[in-house]
Amino acid sequence: MRFKIRSQIRTMNITKFLNKVYFTPRLKEIEQYTDHAGELQESALRRLIRSAARTEWGKKYDYASIHTYEDFKKRLPIQTYEDIKPYVTRLRAGEQNLLWPSEIRWFAKSSGMTNDKSKFLPVSKEALQDTHYQGGKDAVTLYLGQNPESRFFSGKGLILGGSHSPNLDSNHSLVGDLSAILIQNVHPLVNYMRVPSKEIALMSKFTAKMEAIANSTLHANVTSLSGVPSWMLVLIKHMLEKTSKQSLEEIWPNLEVFFHGGVAFTPYREQYKQVIQSPGMHYVETYNASEGYFGTQNDLRDPSMLLMIDYGIFYEFVPMEDIDKENPRACRLEEVELNKNYAMVISTSAGLWRYMIGDTVKFTGKCPYKFVITGRTKHFINAFGEELIVDNAERGLAKACAATGAQVIDYSAAPVFMDARAKCRHQWLIEFAQAPDSLEKFAKILDDTLKEVNSDYEAKRQNDLALQPLEVIVARPRLFHDWLDSKGKLGGQHKVPRLSNTRDYIEEMLKLNK
Repeated sequence: MRFKIRSQIRTMNITKFLNKVYFTPRLKEIEQYTDHAGELQESALRRLIRSAARTEWGKKYDYASIHTYEDFKKRLPIQTYEDIKPYVTRLRAGEQNLLWPSEIRWFAKSSGMTNDKSKFLPVSKEALQDTHYQGGKDAVTLYLGQNPESRFFSGKGLILGGSHSPNLDSNHSLVGDLSAILIQNVHPLVNYMRVPSKEIALMSKFTAKMEAIANSTLHANVTSLSGVPSWMLVLIKHMLEKTSKQSLEEIWPNLEVFFHGGVAFTPYREQYKQVIQSPGMHYVETYNASEGYFGTQNDLRDPSMLLMIDYGIFYEFVPMEDIDKENPRACRLEEVELNKNYAMVISTSAGLWRYMIGDTVKFTGKCPYKFVITGRTKHFINAFGEELIVDNAERGLAKACAATGAQVIDYSAAPVFMDARAKCRHQWLIEFAQAPDSLEKFAKILDDTLKEVNSDYEAKRQNDLALQPLEVIVARPRLFHDWLDSKGKLGGQHKVPRLSNTRDYIEEMLKLNK
């Protein structure tokens, strides 16, 4: 009996004990972000340049003579994937010391929408430890700092990831989703604290993986979830259907937090409230991309994320008006303006140098630096000068859903350049979990909200001259699932393209919408 009591006490206090010993000290370091952001970033840049000075890249740009940010900025042009692709090809073939001094054996495969456009981003041991894993630890640190009564470590975390495969038929080098690389290399102690098993987590067939996860975790004590909202929702619904339960806490009564990222959470929030009904459930947004770990939501009342500035990453930001220029302006962190859209540029301990990752952000605060993701540099609609970005779309959909009782599973939008009546408009293909009470009302509210949040869109919609009212087409159930499946892109961090300036994606989807 005494042993049982002692065991209960240990279980009750384990989260508080670990928080005090391992996590609270890190909070003190993160507090330095407020007053010492510039110093932390300068230090990161110096370490990166010093480390890579003897690589092929470092010799090419004479890193040994770079002493200031201005030197760095003048010496190196901003890079895209096409610029570094020849180096990546050589790395995948086994050459080393090209972009970064340590051995590169892992390559994170990006979520390109066609196989021939996939990107293979190098992942070093330093990037794994000092960036991605540190980001995961800090997500827990910040969460526990806001929730002192948490019982996070009384159970296990369910991590939903992708899969990997040999790189160029080599057993010594692998490619795969970033999530799979993290699971493959994680410390054995962390593996003890997570479910499902590594063998199940890395399964390549998504449908079989869902069933295996459900079978292996039904009786586990799961306290946290981590993954992409769209794919996690598929798993949750599968588990509820399998068990005939109404909400997930009936299966996992101690579930308390979902660390999510990869896609915007807004379209899924109401659906999660239905499948997880506990008022004590928390949702924490994270920004862990293939290129690096960049941000974590540090205040559950504020959707902005804290920019993590003491990892192996140096940040620069290009104003959106310069994005298509041959030599775009770039500014460092201290020079950004609030509420302005920037393309993010990074230099990392994986050997990405002044690399434009394709995401756009807007800063909401500077002390410390906090931001929201506003979209992608290539996922927008600007066919008629309207400059519609994903952030606009998410806000419009949220308002239309709230007014009509609708719930959105997935969506994609593209321009109609000219129809039979010489009219131009935006066409939205939307799959609903709950249909709106009126599709016409939904479309009008979406259209009106886009005019409210985007003055360029409003101007083009003025008197229906340049743009007609937008069109909403209802997608059949599982349309986007089937489209991703046709591309071999189920699971992991693969996403539906939200906005496109061409009709390539939406035409493929419409053909399947039967």
